[in-house]
Amino acid sequence: MVSGSPRLRIRWDRAGRIGLLVVLTIVIGLYVQHTLSYFSTRAQASTQAAIVNQLVRQNAALAKQRRSLSQPQTIVRDARSLGMVRPDERPYVITGHAGH
Repeated sequence: MVSGSPRLRIRWDRAGRIGLLVVLTIVIGLYVQHTLSYFSTRAQASTQAAIVNQLVRQNAALAKQRRSLSQPQTIVRDARSLGMVRPDERPYVITGHAGH
């Protein structure tokens, strides 16, 4: 049994530690990936909640405006500001007024 190279022996304790280290690294990597995904999803949910709140406020303002615009006195006021008159009225213009 004379050979030019010494016989290679596998050190199972070292191989077991390296295998355990590889498995531990993979498990930690999966946890990090899920943690980052959780924080990303949480940030997106927060952003979407802010958008929903803004849209709810905008919807309330538009509903209030719709109610206001459907009132007869608002319609008359807006029509008069556009220079409209009722069919039974006679339009006239005041000239020489200091405010104009």
